[in-house]
Parts: sequence; structure tokens; C-alpha cells
Amino acid sequence: MMRRVKKGKISSKTEKMITLQSAKAEDVEFSAMEADHDDVEALRRSEAADERQLKKILDETSKNVD
Repeated sequence: MMRRVKKGKISSKTEKMITLQSAKAEDVEFSAMEADHDDVEALRRSEAADERQLKKILDETSKNVD
């Protein structure tokens, strides 16, 4: 969570980026029992995006090694 030094202070871009990165790193609990169709679809899309991103990273890495 962002700390405010004094009331009314506007956070710097660096402070905002640090907060965003820490928020992305938090674990999120997923309950299949409580998930609806949209939740399951979002999970599938997220996994597919992760696979594409990993493939792209691996492809770029192998090009740099050659």
C-alpha cells in the first residue's frame, strides 16, 4: 500500500510503480467451487497468455544464444 508522507501529497511515478509491482506479486486465492463461467474463461485466457509470453521469451533467448 502506498504511504503518504503528508496529506495531499501526490505520489511520484516511482512510488506508483513500486505499489503496482507489489500488488501484482500478491497471491490470489481461486476457488473452483465459487467460480462462475466468466472466472473460468478468464483463467483459461490468462494461462494461454502466460504460455505465449513464455514461448516468446524462450524464442528470443535462443536467438541471442545462436
